[in-house]
Amino acid sequence: MIILLPLVVPLLGALGYAVVGWRRATAWMSAVSAAAMLTSAIILVGSEPRTALAGLLRVDALAAYMLVVIGAVALLATVATPAYFMTEFAAKRATERTATRHSVLVQLFLAAMALAVLAANLGVLWIAIEATTIVTAFLVGQRRTKAAVEAAWKYVVICSAGIALALLGTIVLNFASSRAPGAAGLDLTALAATASNLDPGVTRIAVVLLILGFGTKAGLAPLHAWLPDAHSQAPAPVSALMSGVLLSVAFYAILRVKVIADGALGTGFTRMLLAVMAVASLVLAASLLLAQQDYKRMLAYSSIEHLGLVALGAAIGSPLALTAVLLHVLGHGLAKGVLFLGAGRILQVTGTSRIDGVRGLAGPHPVLAGGIGFGVLALIGLPPFSLFASELGLFRAGFASGLGWLAAIALVLVLIIAAALVTHTSRMLLGATPDGPGTATGTRQVPVPTAFALIGGLLVCAALGITAGPLAALLDSAVDTLVGAR
Repeated sequence: MIILLPLVVPLLGALGYAVVGWRRATAWMSAVSAAAMLTSAIILVGSEPRTALAGLLRVDALAAYMLVVIGAVALLATVATPAYFMTEFAAKRATERTATRHSVLVQLFLAAMALAVLAANLGVLWIAIEATTIVTAFLVGQRRTKAAVEAAWKYVVICSAGIALALLGTIVLNFASSRAPGAAGLDLTALAATASNLDPGVTRIAVVLLILGFGTKAGLAPLHAWLPDAHSQAPAPVSALMSGVLLSVAFYAILRVKVIADGALGTGFTRMLLAVMAVASLVLAASLLLAQQDYKRMLAYSSIEHLGLVALGAAIGSPLALTAVLLHVLGHGLAKGVLFLGAGRILQVTGTSRIDGVRGLAGPHPVLAGGIGFGVLALIGLPPFSLFASELGLFRAGFASGLGWLAAIALVLVLIIAAALVTHTSRMLLGATPDGPGTATGTRQVPVPTAFALIGGLLVCAALGITAGPLAALLDSAVDTLVGAR
């Protein structure tokens, strides 16, 4: 029953909001749900692999780790949500009905992501990823402006094309499995165990379709175009969830496929495919961040960069690289959650999302400016934040595995991106506060729950950079799952 808790808790939360609605008495229900998800994930850490629902759900070390990531970032986003909506109510940009619909969809979103990482069957995994597309499309278009509706449709069209490729890949892989000895079907564990029996030609086609399809949802080039629009138009808590965990959950699907592909085709095939997608994503992010004018889109392109780094680590494929990948997923989720929540607050107090429209934020809003400033430092991988440790491990693994040229290219692109992020952010935070449009208005204080989310997320990110602590054993076990030690 413990396996079902990360799935059942948000479903009950969605039901509660659907029945009772959003009001002061229920405003914190989402945060309680996220806290319960995180608690249940922590309980599952260290337990032996087990199944539920006739083998359709399975939790192992990798799934438990991803549940921790989902719960941690969800807790940040949902803690800041009530204050976000109180400001929207005051500005008459939202109503309690809007907040109710938002809360129901967010809970369903969390349930879909939990289902994706708990899925023991590739078909169930595909269904869960598709469910996240359906639910988040309504969240992206929540404001119902022309730009928001356009972003939602773009998101649906491109991600549906990608998920259709993944569906075709699932069907092709099932065909290969049906012709191989044994009865693996689409069971991920059985497929990994019997991968050497799969027809290489058919499996190669399936793997390309699956990686391209799930790579679309992860925001990797070439099917990345939905991401900047969707992240820039979605409400801040939704952007935090989409960038902080949705992209990582989609890449989790790629990691599961990679285990099967490596067993059937050797490591070279997926290494080449993921390396090309990684470098393309990094080049794209670097080129578009240099002249970026919108700070929410700036953060969105940064997400493409970091998923490119995750893809690079998966391409390298050594235990050190995979450990760095998993640590990077959590560190990026925390840092990006903080930054999107902070960006949402900047939009509320300035009324503009343009970088050149925000100046001298540190004067009137020191806590908010500090959260954004340290968040960017965490994002570019400065110590003591965990992204420094994960990127250091990733590049060390690249040079040690004979892919030094690939790691060197990635390192140059990461430095360019870091320079662009620091330049854009410093212009927003420092200097004299201007008069006129874009001037920060309202209270000088960040709402306490929002400040708690900003500071708490950064502290956890820094703590993980100093020591992985209790996560160290979990990371080792999760990497063992990916390299086939179990």
